[in-house]
Amino acid sequence: MNYTDILNHVREIIQSEGQSGLKNVCETLKSSVRYYNWVGIYYMNDVTQILEIGPYSGAETEHTRIPYGKGICGQVAVSGETFTVQDVSEQDNYIACSIETKSEIVVPIHKGEKLVAQLDIDSHYASPFTSEDEDFLNAVCAEIAMVL
Repeated sequence: MNYTDILNHVREIIQSEGQSGLKNVCETLKSSVRYYNWVGIYYMNDVTQILEIGPYSGAETEHTRIPYGKGICGQVAVSGETFTVQDVSEQDNYIACSIETKSEIVVPIHKGEKLVAQLDIDSHYASPFTSEDEDFLNAVCAEIAMVL
C-alpha cells in the first residue's frame, strides 16, 4: 500500500468511527508501513504538564505518562514541532521504550492553533524516516485533529 492509499483508509476510518477509530488508525499505520513498529497517540494535559497515552498499536509500554520536556515526545510537547530521531542512541534526552527501538518520529497534532496531541512512531530500523514520511504523517495528524 502506498501513502495515498493508507491516508485514504485513515480518512475512511475517521469518517466512519470518529475518535473511537483512532486505535484502528494506529493499527493501520503499523501494519501498512513495515518500519512503523509502534504507533501511538499521546494527549496533552497542559494542567499537569504531562502527556497521557491514548490509543496505540505495538508492544505494551510503561511510558503511559510523560512529563513535558522529557524524551522525544516531551520535547515535542514543548516545541510543538515534528522531531525525527534517526538514531536514538545519539539522543541525550531519549526515553527507551524498547531495546529494539532504533529511531523515532513524533508529529504534533494541532486543533487550530492549540497543540492537543501527538503521533509517536518507533522503528526497529535505523534511519528509516524520510521527508515523505513526515508529509504523510502531517496529513494523518490533520485527519486525527478533526475528531479531537
